[in-house]
Amino acid sequence: MSDFHLDRGQVRRNFGRAARTYEQHDALQREVQQSLLDRLGFYLETPERVLDVGAGTGRGTALLKQRYAKAEVIAVDLALPMLRAAKAHSGWLKPFRRVCAEATALPFPDHRVDVLHSNLCFQWITDLAALFGECARVLKPGGLLAFTTFGPDTLKELRAAWAAVDGHSHVSRFLDMHDIGDAVLNAGLRDPVLDVERYTLTYSEPRKLLEELRGLGATHADAARERHLTGKSHYRAMLAAYEAMRVDGRIPATWEVVTAHAWGPPPGQSRRLPGGGEMASFSLSSLKGSRRR
Repeated sequence: MSDFHLDRGQVRRNFGRAARTYEQHDALQREVQQSLLDRLGFYLETPERVLDVGAGTGRGTALLKQRYAKAEVIAVDLALPMLRAAKAHSGWLKPFRRVCAEATALPFPDHRVDVLHSNLCFQWITDLAALFGECARVLKPGGLLAFTTFGPDTLKELRAAWAAVDGHSHVSRFLDMHDIGDAVLNAGLRDPVLDVERYTLTYSEPRKLLEELRGLGATHADAARERHLTGKSHYRAMLAAYEAMRVDGRIPATWEVVTAHAWGPPPGQSRRLPGGGEMASFSLSSLKGSRRR
């Protein structure tokens, strides 16, 4: 994991540029969203505050507002153009708030969130300690974290096609489910459950997949990527390598999706710090009367 870093500025730019085209290409995201909504059935309380982290254009946020009509539902995204587009899904009768912020620095007080939902966002964050530390910080004790993220087999065909051409990084990498699970536990979140499912989408030609990735903003953002333009000969060679993978006349693209949920830790439960050691937090009210007089 130490050599795996994403360029956060590039991620923000990619998704900002894709705000106008995202919903033309988000069929997989909507399919995965439905399975994630099923996870919310584990939460049996009536939430007061719900966060949608990595909300994008707000389709999922609107579904959360429909489900939790009386809750304060907040769309959080690092790309301001995405949040502007999300306004179209925030209806007059069922509006939701929009906040531009990083998932690793949520601008919300400790232990004030009942449900933290995130659909296919966390794969764009490599500082898992900071990410899940923030989730544990803002969740109420017993609050629900439910999220999906891409696993390392995602776009394995495209990655293999580029690997047949050169040894450079052309496709973003994604973390293994075990790394994610470890980070969830290290943050102090309780009883995580993670599942993996693979989706295979097919295209008439490789260029159609590449157009979809650009339309979603899901283009290469690895900090180790080559910064110069890829030559036409390299590009054509990659397309030829991908063409050799046709199945039943179609170009396949694998998407490995990790779906997970966990629970906010009880007050005072310690969590591991990135540099070693542990930290526990208590509410001020719980400490009343504990000082010696």
